[in-house]
Amino acid sequence: MKKKLSLILALTMVFSVLAGCAKGGGAESADGVTTIEFWAAPNPTQQAFWQEMADKYAAVNPKVKVNVSAIKESPSSEASIQAAIAGGNAPTISENINRGFAAQLSNSKALVALDELPQFKEIVEKRNMTETIKPWEFADGHQYVLPIYSNPMLIGWRTDILKEIGYNEPPKTYSEVLDAAKKLKAKYPDKFMWGKGADLADPTAWKRWFDFFILYNAASDGNKFIEGSNFVGDEKAGVEMLTFVSDLVKEKAVLAKQATDPFETGLGVFTDIGPWTFDMWKEKYPELKFKENYDLTLPPVPDNVDPANSKTYADAKGLVIFAGAPKEKQEAAAEFLKWVYSDSANDVAWFEKTNLPPARDDLMELQAFKDVVAEKPELGPFAEAVSKAVPSIDNPRFNELQTLIGSEAFNKIVRGEIDPQTAWDNMKKAIEGELQQ
Repeated sequence: MKKKLSLILALTMVFSVLAGCAKGGGAESADGVTTIEFWAAPNPTQQAFWQEMADKYAAVNPKVKVNVSAIKESPSSEASIQAAIAGGNAPTISENINRGFAAQLSNSKALVALDELPQFKEIVEKRNMTETIKPWEFADGHQYVLPIYSNPMLIGWRTDILKEIGYNEPPKTYSEVLDAAKKLKAKYPDKFMWGKGADLADPTAWKRWFDFFILYNAASDGNKFIEGSNFVGDEKAGVEMLTFVSDLVKEKAVLAKQATDPFETGLGVFTDIGPWTFDMWKEKYPELKFKENYDLTLPPVPDNVDPANSKTYADAKGLVIFAGAPKEKQEAAAEFLKWVYSDSANDVAWFEKTNLPPARDDLMELQAFKDVVAEKPELGPFAEAVSKAVPSIDNPRFNELQTLIGSEAFNKIVRGEIDPQTAWDNMKKAIEGELQQ
């Protein structure tokens, strides 16, 4: 499968060039208007935002038309993008791109190195995202993705249940969580401390973003884990984290089988939470109230780590410009993005519409963002944690590599089949073997 995918991606630029030649490579219509195709994430609120930006831009720059449409999700947005590139029908810009998928595309020369565009420095400076964008640099030193939003994945705690077992605030360290787990099982034998559900035992690659990497980033101070084609994982932090999960399993405090909304129903005490959750809760679980019966924190850490400096995983995506687009369209696309991100009011509108924290360094400094949080206080912890969130690895084989994390280590720990040190060693060996291929 890997070789087939690599072949498809390797042929991407050939198809794109041929298609461009067949179409004449023209960037302008007869009336001198340059048309940019912008593929938005298959999310109505994001599509509405970009349509609004396109309409406003047309009013100030009538020589550029931005066509906004949603990425097709069948069979997946990534597959749709790959097929479009191979067929010579790629858009000029696409959002909804994570670093792993961008690594696949950049590896086959399908993306423009944004840092080589003359507009890039101004975009980063005017948007005030100098620190936020740093972890997005790829192993070759280039920036292929402009992050749009960064969702620090936080831990939701059922504080109403914690109070019943003697905890007036969420536990912050491994030993505190384990102590709370013992008290929970003593009072409520049928409840679980970690109420994640069946995903914990599922080796599917993307699921590791929301369990393994949340805890690993907290334990390792955001260690990169894989840098380019090298495994650089922090063994001490990794084994400590796996030991913590193993200890919870031994206490029978981990729910790793199918259950409907275990956190929401009070079957589980903590789980990962993203800001997209709250709209669903308003409809389905209106009784859940921030700071009344649930709270949000950064992930728990080993006892020797300062909880205030805890890191987490960033469910973060951005936009790319495709190298197959004519130079005139690339230039027009960069100017459009510079216009969008030169005004913080546009990021405020994004935050209001989508609940997704913009990838900026100043979310809790500008009054306009504070006003959004005042209306939706549950978004405050996410805005505050943007700088503590680490995006996904940038290796083109991220699917295979993250599957190995589950199958060789994490899933087995959850099922109680292996000890933490052996799990780490087996995972490391398997990953290093994969990286050498």
